[in-house]
Amino acid sequence: MSRSMGKTFAAHYGFPDRFQNRLVAMSAPRVALSKTLYRLRRLSRLIWVRSSLIALLGVIAAAGSGVLSPLVPEKIAKAIEPEAVEKLLEILASGMLAVVIFSLSVMVSARQSASSQVTPRSHQLINEDTTTQNVLATFLGAFLFSLVGVITLRTQVYAGDAAAITLFFTLIVITLMIVAILRWISHLADLGSVVETTRKVEEAAVSGMQSWLNNPCMGGSPLNHAPRGTPIAARRTGYVQHVDMSKLDDLVTPSGGALYLVARPGSFVSVGQPIAHRTADMDEDAVHDAFTIDDARRFDQDPRFGLIVLSEIAQRALSPGINDPGTAIDVLTRHQRLMESYRDGVDGEEVEPIHPMIFVPPLKIASLFRDAFDPIARDGAGMVEVQIRLQHVLASLTRDGADDDLSRAARATSKRSLERAMLAIELDHDKTRLKNRVDQLFAKDALYSAASA
Repeated sequence: MSRSMGKTFAAHYGFPDRFQNRLVAMSAPRVALSKTLYRLRRLSRLIWVRSSLIALLGVIAAAGSGVLSPLVPEKIAKAIEPEAVEKLLEILASGMLAVVIFSLSVMVSARQSASSQVTPRSHQLINEDTTTQNVLATFLGAFLFSLVGVITLRTQVYAGDAAAITLFFTLIVITLMIVAILRWISHLADLGSVVETTRKVEEAAVSGMQSWLNNPCMGGSPLNHAPRGTPIAARRTGYVQHVDMSKLDDLVTPSGGALYLVARPGSFVSVGQPIAHRTADMDEDAVHDAFTIDDARRFDQDPRFGLIVLSEIAQRALSPGINDPGTAIDVLTRHQRLMESYRDGVDGEEVEPIHPMIFVPPLKIASLFRDAFDPIARDGAGMVEVQIRLQHVLASLTRDGADDDLSRAARATSKRSLERAMLAIELDHDKTRLKNRVDQLFAKDALYSAASA
């Protein structure tokens, strides 16, 4: 169901405005999560949660053998000796313990490698990698299953028929373990590498960008003027990670006023600094509770953070200690794809606000370009190969003859980058080469040439 269909359906059947907004929000392609769901999502990404759940299944399977033992045919039950099953479980337990310890050490090494060679901000993506979590959870679950199985067999808690059920579950666990090992071997080839980590950051940036494009201003109206009303101050210093727009809408709609957010996800706020302004009476405690403020930025509702982390990867690659301009060029290509997706999303169908009385600062395309390209242009100012690729990317993002925000931002970034390069490049031949290339790339762009003149 599209937004327009959801709104038409709600209006036709006479739902109140608050429920109409909720129905429209539910019909949107990507709706901002509530604070409760956001916390549950964050919790589900923690490695110990998934490991504990799968390990719990292993314990239940081992402990439930006695309950299922009456279902085993008598011939099969007599043919299976508990001592043989116990021996198999002991081998599985000792092997899985070693594999779990090894896998954890590999994960820690991959995190340290990514922090030192890529950027420390990428470690949250490595910690939340689903393949790694599933594999570790499978290994830990197999270890606990075998451990509980050995205990139940040795203490003779169940009758002899339980050995057949235990063997059946053991074969299933071994199959899952083999699949996990094969996945783990394939995954280890790229875990923590610069290319793989950069790809994960790009995927997170694409997800955050697409979420914003599906719901511009998080479903609110764009705030294009100074906020009005009484300020609501932050009660904690940190980064805004998430805003529960549905909860705010439940506060704004009955009040008959408007709410102006001045701190969207990614903003750094200090205690006492305004995070919103209200024009009517509403519970300020509830407004503040709709904001999740913590000590680090997250990718979920913050499209700029993905661009910043990608630029940090390029900056680290351009440092004298690493001197890897190829990675910086790779990041520029990824930035181009992100900006093209933003341009295509902006050019699409105009999205009607889900929460029209909540005003949110829109994304400024000039800020996106500064986040993405200026750090690379500065740190790679003396590398002509990086500067040429940068100008290629900016020229591709500039539409010939267009005077939209994205084209203007691309032209302005191109000029800033060229000025930096001309000051940093020492060889006159390289300066001439770069200048000639820029002239060729923007030869058909009359607005660029006019501004340069």
